[in-house]
Amino acid sequence: MTGQVKEEVLSRFGELGLRVAGGEVNFEPGLLRAREFASGTRQFRFLDVRGQWQELTVPASGLVFTWCQVPIIYHLHGEGRPTLAITREDGGSQVLPRLSLSTQLSSELFRRSGHIRQISLAFPREALLGD
Repeated sequence: MTGQVKEEVLSRFGELGLRVAGGEVNFEPGLLRAREFASGTRQFRFLDVRGQWQELTVPASGLVFTWCQVPIIYHLHGEGRPTLAITREDGGSQVLPRLSLSTQLSSELFRRSGHIRQISLAFPREALLGD
């Protein structure tokens, strides 16, 4: 990659609200605009941590991207507090009390261990920069 491409990739992750501090991944999607979210459902194809192609359905009012080969789904909802949920490789899920991953979960993500299958965040439209 050229320096320009790397800069654009890093800038986009910043716009998506990904921050790492003290070994923890924090999600702060306040620089996104509502128009960046899907108007209807659609399919998203990605390469997982085991090198296998996977497909998932992105909901209406959703936005998806991968980081460390793990899909991260942002979803706009009406009102209320933002939520962060982790789907594990065994299919179980865990709702976290804040919009950040612990150092242990962050380490699992960075190592591409496969223990985290998906990360989902839901937050109100008011959390965004605008339309």
